[in-house]
Amino acid sequence: MLFAVDIGNTNVTIGVFEKENIVTSFRLNTDTNRFAEEYLLSINSLLSLRNINPNDIDSCVICSVVPPLNPIFTLVSQNLFSVDPLIVGTGIKTGIKILYDNPRDVGSDRITDAVAAFNMYGGPAVVVDCGTATVFDAISQNGEYLGGSIAAGARLSADALFSNTSQLKRVELLAPENVIGKSTTLSLQSGLVLGNVYMIEGMVKKFAEEMEANPIIIGTGGLSTLFSNVTDIFDYVNENLTLEGLRIIYNLNI
Repeated sequence: MLFAVDIGNTNVTIGVFEKENIVTSFRLNTDTNRFAEEYLLSINSLLSLRNINPNDIDSCVICSVVPPLNPIFTLVSQNLFSVDPLIVGTGIKTGIKILYDNPRDVGSDRITDAVAAFNMYGGPAVVVDCGTATVFDAISQNGEYLGGSIAAGARLSADALFSNTSQLKRVELLAPENVIGKSTTLSLQSGLVLGNVYMIEGMVKKFAEEMEANPIIIGTGGLSTLFSNVTDIFDYVNENLTLEGLRIIYNLNI
């Protein structure tokens, strides 16, 4: 079995694969102050709840945008599964040609998403990752990573409003019925949720124009399901896209 780890700024998303099929997935809070032993105990407990024996896991693959956690999860893999993880980075085979000015500048999660999108849905494609940031990635018909765009996500924007204003409160991220909010809560939800959705729709339109194509649009990330209830811009929504990309990359490198 393959243990796949996507270390993001807000969450660590983990999936367990049996060959090509994902058996289970779960999330932990990203916390650089936690020790390896703490993560190990949490992961071991969650695997046990899902009736997965750590001894059945014989491989591990990691992509990360939080470098301090890389050695932590390396220790988790070594101590819990007795395997050294494959960490997505420079020198790893992805099957994707990166057409960025400096390919090393592209986050490993973005490349992993591009790998999954092209292998699972084809190209041209645009991946919209609706997480801490709202990230757009363009993939050509030939599977080339063209570049993308990064904007503040709904949760990040909500935190900024709460932290930098004296009268605005935290609100649950729900889509209101109307753009014109009749209360502060509804006004915030309008801006944070509907504002992000309409930004996504506009950006996808501009991506298609610049790509001179009609790309497949894939939504992923923790807020993709919420947004997909408001817009029909997505052809596919796959919250496990990054995990699937990790599986594909691992298989390319064994």
